[in-house]
Amino acid sequence: MQLDERKMKILQAIIRNYLETGEPVGSRTISKYTDLNLSSATIRNEMADLEELGYILQPHTSAGRIPSDKGYRLYVDKMMEDKEREIDEMKEMLLEKEDKMEHLLKQVAKVLAVNTNYATMITAPQIHRNKLKFIQLSRVDAHQLLAVIVVEGNVIKNTMLSIEDELDEETLLKLNILLNTHLNGLSLEEINLGMISAMKQQAGIHSDIVSDVIDAVAEAIKADEDLEIYTSGTNNILKYPELADKQKASDLINTFEEKQMLTELVHDSLADESGTGIQVYIGDETPVQSMKDCSVVTATYELEEGMKGTIGIIGPKRMDYDKVVGTLKTLMHQLDDLYKKK
Repeated sequence: MQLDERKMKILQAIIRNYLETGEPVGSRTISKYTDLNLSSATIRNEMADLEELGYILQPHTSAGRIPSDKGYRLYVDKMMEDKEREIDEMKEMLLEKEDKMEHLLKQVAKVLAVNTNYATMITAPQIHRNKLKFIQLSRVDAHQLLAVIVVEGNVIKNTMLSIEDELDEETLLKLNILLNTHLNGLSLEEINLGMISAMKQQAGIHSDIVSDVIDAVAEAIKADEDLEIYTSGTNNILKYPELADKQKASDLINTFEEKQMLTELVHDSLADESGTGIQVYIGDETPVQSMKDCSVVTATYELEEGMKGTIGIIGPKRMDYDKVVGTLKTLMHQLDDLYKKK
């Protein structure tokens, strides 16, 4: 029999409460756990129906209820179904957004190069100050678990965990609830030793799994993805005699083609805490060796959920600073709107 929404919410509340406390659950407790605004009497009637259907048990005459194996099974299946659907939806959304974002950023770099007559670069936004959204542990085989970790910005990381002994459904469920109850919504800095110790104590003989998941969460949050950098207008450099020297021009062009050295500039720009979002590097001030004869102006743009990227304009030291800074300031304000429209 398919449970209606009200019975399903009551069953979920019973299971969550029982897993947290280990004590039979009464109707008055459930009235605080659901958003149904039902009286204790109505909840008792629904609990009686759930008991008759075999989803919960009453261990003693005057006690509350506890989940049955059938109840656990329905809860786990529903939870896994919901999480898998949510992850699939996020993956589809992210792929669509990434395609649109790449096209947009390439266009921005191109237009910027044409308008300024200098070389330009722009990075895809990266997530900063990540917080954990949720964790899903699922069994792959008797000795392997898959940990799906979703962090701020809906970035999904999959990690395989090795285990010595196979876990039953109830244990896996308890670990999922334990991890999500303690860690959801936290940044890496907020996950302290006391919290980890308490979680490991609650996990008992499975404390090693908690340790492995914490490590995986830290890796997911701190992961430094390959930085996507889009460039345009490299040949504009050759228009300026002071940069057209064969060796200088070759070094600059290689920097733009290989892009690896540009990451130093990006990290330096993102680390700026002046609050203006604009940085001007003149000559030796730039962290990129091949640009010591240039001036570089960078701006930091920010999209939703702490996603930040860098826009840069590279030209001779006699560049039109007023025009370049004005262009970047305007672009910083416009980019978020452009992104949303895409």
